[in-house]
Amino acid sequence: MLRLTQIIRNLFLRIEGLFGVLFQSISNFFGNLFGFFAQLFGFSESGYFLESDQVQGVNQASTKQPIETNRDNIAQIPTTDRRRSNAKLDDYYLNMARDVKKK
Repeated sequence: MLRLTQIIRNLFLRIEGLFGVLFQSISNFFGNLFGFFAQLFGFSESGYFLESDQVQGVNQASTKQPIETNRDNIAQIPTTDRRRSNAKLDDYYLNMARDVKKK
């Protein structure tokens, strides 16, 4: 019975691979066809659906003046010294490692 299930699984995997190859080639065909017509009618350009900037009232970023930041107003983040580790806890683990090494 195990041999039969193995044959059925392999059959389904092969059929799935066949359909994947067939549908991928069909999908590529239609993609290339629609891509050709999109280029032919000018739909491949990024701004084909936009009106001019003046009609929409879009301002260019270059016309704005850059914002100046004053370094004195920036908050200083205080740095804390590194805390010392708990020496008793470290000694406990070091002693435990030595005991394990001895055994």
